[in-house]
Amino acid sequence: MKPREYDLAVIGGGVNGCGVARDAAGRGLSVFLCEQGDLAGATSSASTKLIHGGLRYLEYYEFRLVREALIERERLLRAAPHIIWPLRFVLPHHDALRPAWLIRLGLFLYDHLGGRELLPGTRSIDLTSDAVGAPLKDDFTKGFEYSDCWVEDSRLVVLNAMDASEKGADVVTRTRMTSAARDGDRWRVTVEDRDSGETREILARAVVNAAGPWVADVLTGRFRINSPARVRMVKGSHVIVPRMFDHDRAYIFQNPDKRIIFAIPYETDFTLIGTTDEDFQGDPADVRIAESEVDYLCRAASAYFKQDVGKDDIVHTFSGVRPLYDDNASDASAATRDYVIEVDGGDGGGAPLVSVFGGKITTFRKLAEAVMAKLSGTFPDMAPAWTDGATMPGGDFGVDEVERKIATLARDYPFLGNVTARRLVRAYGTRAWTMLGDARSAEDMGESFGAGLTAREVTYLMDVEWAKTADDVLWRRSKLGLRLDADQRARLQDWMKARTSGAQKAPELRKGGAA
Repeated sequence: MKPREYDLAVIGGGVNGCGVARDAAGRGLSVFLCEQGDLAGATSSASTKLIHGGLRYLEYYEFRLVREALIERERLLRAAPHIIWPLRFVLPHHDALRPAWLIRLGLFLYDHLGGRELLPGTRSIDLTSDAVGAPLKDDFTKGFEYSDCWVEDSRLVVLNAMDASEKGADVVTRTRMTSAARDGDRWRVTVEDRDSGETREILARAVVNAAGPWVADVLTGRFRINSPARVRMVKGSHVIVPRMFDHDRAYIFQNPDKRIIFAIPYETDFTLIGTTDEDFQGDPADVRIAESEVDYLCRAASAYFKQDVGKDDIVHTFSGVRPLYDDNASDASAATRDYVIEVDGGDGGGAPLVSVFGGKITTFRKLAEAVMAKLSGTFPDMAPAWTDGATMPGGDFGVDEVERKIATLARDYPFLGNVTARRLVRAYGTRAWTMLGDARSAEDMGESFGAGLTAREVTYLMDVEWAKTADDVLWRRSKLGLRLDADQRARLQDWMKARTSGAQKAPELRKGGAA
């Protein structure tokens, strides 16, 4: 069978790969994207889940990166107000930190470097009287509060993939790129379905290698191209404990080793603590938190909170490997979070291959634009950049309209209850109405798996969002894995297997009312 031909093939279904696919498809290019596992299955679902400028990067004089990230922070908030929302961060001050006046100066720069419009600015806090001081040890009497944003990181990836698909891209998961070779002015790319073992070829006028922690392996092992660019793999681990404070603000703590950790309100009933920064050697697919990291995070949080954090408090952990560009920094926490884009070929040197090194979730959209700029010579007739100001699927409402959307969904589908209505709007935005369709009762939602998760929602995730396993649903499309027990998770997995095999009938999805 003749291979299908595309303008662009993208290797990797993390935030950078899906962002590039979305950008390219919106410019009128035919796009193929393959991901060897699930979308956001590696680094992009293991972040600290922040859309932020990176306050601490000012210490390393990364002003361009911080400025770009701060500008993107509000652009992304407007583009996806259902999965991104403002979050205030409390920085307790103590004698081991820089002088208060110098921190205030840095925060002033942070407030103004990116043209902040939506988010409130920095303020000083008296921790002896403000509610945010109550959970902290009495030693901490003053601090600062500034703004950044929270993001449902893996959902951001899926929404990019959805937008790309709705603009014509072919997005396939559990599909590994096994080899590639130039064939005239095209790349001949072989991919393998990891479930069936079947292989097929595609042709592409250009390829983007956005394989994250595997970018160097893909470049040298499958494209057989030597590159001076190197990846520094840095492991970041997090722990989740029961909720440690009642307010809705987060904390940023600096430790004696100059590393920082966050303590963030998480999924209503929990607190997320992380991250570590350690150089990593090995297979990124097998990354797991080490006992030393657990000890470090518990010790670092306990140095600030009145309530000690111990191993027995931990309800869940996750770890990921950040594929940073290797700038020869002395330690992992100082390594640049900026991105580097390398091009092989093009301009008469054969079909181009663009490889992406480094980057952070906040700057994925700008990175995608930069990649497409590198390919302008290959695609001179493509449409101009378009993603600045464009909303993500489900995000077509104002930043200040979230609560109204939740109330409207609860009114339109009263059987949901307020907790589930809030979760669905925060996950799907206006697409929640599409998913719920003509359901008029709990029975119309089909089987219930617990915590408000039903067969109708799982059907939507399988049919529209590429979910294939219980883990896809419970840890990447949602965080309901924190709430379902082992029996419920097993029942969900069995149901999904039965549906895939055709043995299980699911509720039919039909378009619902206006949002």
